[in-house]
Parts: sequence; structure tokens; C-alpha cells
Amino acid sequence: MLQLPKKLQPKQPLASLEESYEYCRQVTAKYSKTFYLGTLLMPKEKRSAIWAIYVWCRRTDELVDGPQAKLTTPETLDLWEQQLESVFAGQPIDDPDVALVDTLKRYPMDIQPFKDMIAGQRMDLYRNRYETFEDLYLYCYRVAGTVGLMSSSVLGVDNSYKNAPWYDKTVYIPEKEAIALGIANQLTNILRDVGEDIGRGRIYLPLEDLDRFNYTQEDLFNKVIDERWYNLMKFQINRAKEYYQQAESGIKSLNPDGRWPVWSALMLYQGILDVIAKNNYDVFNRRAFVPTPNKIIYLPVAWLRAQAL
Repeated sequence: MLQLPKKLQPKQPLASLEESYEYCRQVTAKYSKTFYLGTLLMPKEKRSAIWAIYVWCRRTDELVDGPQAKLTTPETLDLWEQQLESVFAGQPIDDPDVALVDTLKRYPMDIQPFKDMIAGQRMDLYRNRYETFEDLYLYCYRVAGTVGLMSSSVLGVDNSYKNAPWYDKTVYIPEKEAIALGIANQLTNILRDVGEDIGRGRIYLPLEDLDRFNYTQEDLFNKVIDERWYNLMKFQINRAKEYYQQAESGIKSLNPDGRWPVWSALMLYQGILDVIAKNNYDVFNRRAFVPTPNKIIYLPVAWLRAQAL
């Protein structure tokens, strides 16, 4: 999708604001159907902003995982970071940047989570194994926890539930919970995409966890599914669910118009873990996804949670 030029020069003419947002909508709808469904529950202005952020994140990811990833070098990511700084300065370079520049005007946010995400892509240039979960956590924060921080700026905070006299009146910003949701989503991606990743020579499952269940890298590349694999996957799924649980406690601090979409997105994405288990943990030959009828069932449950929790 993206290969940067040697010098940053704005495309002429750039797309209109309406065209740029529509492009972001189309990309989100095409490449992240579950996430897109959640955004449709947001007010128009907020969902458009989330689409703009999503497309920037996807373009960043494409640099190391897209069709032209073999051409990506550290210099490529340096240029991409320069383009990011241009966007934060209000100067779009490409058509999708137009929507992101507008989003940043409407919802001011820190550039650091964006830079941290680029740092995560740098990790993919030189690492294809993670010895410990602590190592993997840093990667997950950079490529996904950052998304939670970006999105929080758009969703906004409302601590009105603290009106009762026994609550501390300090405004609470659910940053830890936002990061936890990003971590949970990335761990879900890793488990769903094990088969694809080994095709790229990458293992994101911590090697210490493979050792814990006496499952080898050779077993992984041979796509061995046995009792060891079942136990390893159950362990990984439980870890991801713990992060989803951490994320849940922060939803009540969001503005009311953001609670239902976030609950929906959380439940829909967490549902992928249940599908993996239902598929007998075969992530080598079957891609786990939540069927559309099941997605519809989640929505009223998410609405009730948004009202009550």
C-alpha cells in the first residue's frame, strides 16, 4: 500500500477533506470488519476520526508487513516519522494525511504514541523471536497499546459516575486500561495469525512459553497439534483474556457515546479467542473469525454492559 519517496513532497493536488475521510472509511471497512462494526456505533465525527487513526496505523504496519515490506529499511521508517511530524505540524503529504490533520485539530493528542508505534515496526525489521513475555509486551505496547492511547483522545472521558460522595473527585484518565485493551487485541492477533507468521519466519509466542509446555520451534513450523499445543494455546488465551478484563474497568470512565462502541469492539475481538478454542486450536489451517450473526448477538449485550457497568 505504501512506499515512501526519497524526499517528502506533498502530493498535488491533495484529496478534499471529504474524500480523505471516505478513503479512510473504505480502508477500515475492507481490512478490519470487526473493528469497523464497532466504529459504526459512534457519533459520525468520532468514528471518522477513528478511521483516520486506523488508516495511519495500517499504513505504518504495511511498511513491514505489506507487499513491499522487503524494500523497507530503517531509512524508510525515518522518512515515515518525518511525514508524521509534518502531519502534526498541519502539513499533509498524502491523501489520507488530510483526514488525520483534521482529526488532530478536532482531538488534540500527543505525538509520542504514534512515534512509539513506528518504534514497534523497527523491532520487526530485526527481530523475529521473543524470548520472554516481557520482551513481547514491549512490542505489543508499541504496535497496539499505542492505539488505545490514540483512540482515548477521541472517545473522551466522563467521570460523572463519581458524583457519589464516597468517590474521589479527581478526574481519572483510563490510560492503563486503554493500553491493556491494545495489548489484549495484539495478543489475540498473534494467536489468530500463528500460521501466517511462521510463513514469514516469525514466532511471536514467547519462547519461554514454548519451553514451559515442551513444545519446540520445530514443532511449530511443522504445525504439530497435540496435547502440548492445546495446553500452550489455553495458556496464551487465558493471558489475553486477563488483559481484556483489565481493559473493562476503564470503559465506565469514557464519555457515554463511547462506551457501547468500546464494549462492542472488546467483546467482538475477544470472541476470536473463543472461535480459536472452538476450532480445536488449529490456527495453522483455519482462520478464526466471528461470524456475522454472532457479531449481531454481541451488540445488545454490549449495550447493556455500557449502561450498567
